Amino acid sequence: MKRRLLPWLTMALSATALVAVSVAPARTSEAAGPSATPAKATAPAGGAFKVALVTDIGGLNDRSFNFLANKGRLRVQNELGVQTRVFITTTAADRIPNLRTAAQQGYDLVIGVGFLMAEPLSVVAKAFPNTKFAGVDVAWETVKGGPKNVRGLLFKEQEAGYLAGYLAGLQVVRKPAQGEYVVGAVGAIKIPPIVRYLAGYYAGARKADPRIKVLINYAQDSTFSDQAKCKEQALNQIANNAGVVFQVAGQCGLGVLSAAKEKGVFGIGVDADQGYIGPHVLTSAIKKVDVAVFLTAQAAKAQGSRFRGGYNATFSIKNSGVGYGRVTTRVPKSDVAKVEAIRKQIVSGKIRVPANLPAGVG
Repeated sequence: MKRRLLPWLTMALSATALVAVSVAPARTSEAAGPSATPAKATAPAGGAFKVALVTDIGGLNDRSFNFLANKGRLRVQNELGVQTRVFITTTAADRIPNLRTAAQQGYDLVIGVGFLMAEPLSVVAKAFPNTKFAGVDVAWETVKGGPKNVRGLLFKEQEAGYLAGYLAGLQVVRKPAQGEYVVGAVGAIKIPPIVRYLAGYYAGARKADPRIKVLINYAQDSTFSDQAKCKEQALNQIANNAGVVFQVAGQCGLGVLSAAKEKGVFGIGVDADQGYIGPHVLTSAIKKVDVAVFLTAQAAKAQGSRFRGGYNATFSIKNSGVGYGRVTTRVPKSDVAKVEAIRKQIVSGKIRVPANLPAGVG
């Protein structure tokens, strides 16, 4: 368990690494990611550098993606002593106005949260060439026009998914439902970050035992907030003997964890450590959006006009950008040791985790 505490000791080193890669020529690097009501606009005493965060749909209380991004913003405010503001996106129509308002109000760095920010960033970054932008889960090459003032913040979600899937596989092999080795996963919608999580989960479960069947369904919830839709999918998977269900759906996915508790099986959280929900949460596939936000803002403040866009900073297990959360005490410590061994193999490169599902799956 001590091994999983080490990433926190390397955050300071990661910050240095992020600054270093920002001057590299490659477009993809390993990083050391007005209509809506703004929440908690603050202006602490200090320099003039300002950072704005524009959330995606789902709200700050999703205890997942937006929650983590805002956690990073608060760390920027408290540790770097700069003015910050968060703009809440409640509908798809809010994305462009929120980004534009942040730029108009003179924020030096504007961070958009979510894969679906690619198109809005294409519009706003072009109109404000002197403003620096970053997109969490936005691949720079998907921003139209290739703006040099945009940096993509990407994650190797497949690596976190692999660890979660491997641990899930160990559980269903030990205790199969109706004699079947089955695990499930529910995504909100089919977009690259979610597919990467699911691809890793699938591969990790099959690493535990190739006989394991992996059920993958989508709730078709572009709002990432309809818990009933996600719960319905999870209940169907459990009815088909899934002994573990993985939520990859933000606030919607809380319905998956609810279904797991209701039916007496394990659930797996996503992005943030959701073990606080209860001992039925086997673990969580961690994605340190908060760290990506902080390191990006730290680099932008330190470098000023030298802060470079036009490429993707990538966060992985190797640089402590993804991982797994607390593991429930309901599983033996030997399973945790096995997961740690797998994690080390990913770090060393011995295991290369696929970013896509096999043809015909999911």
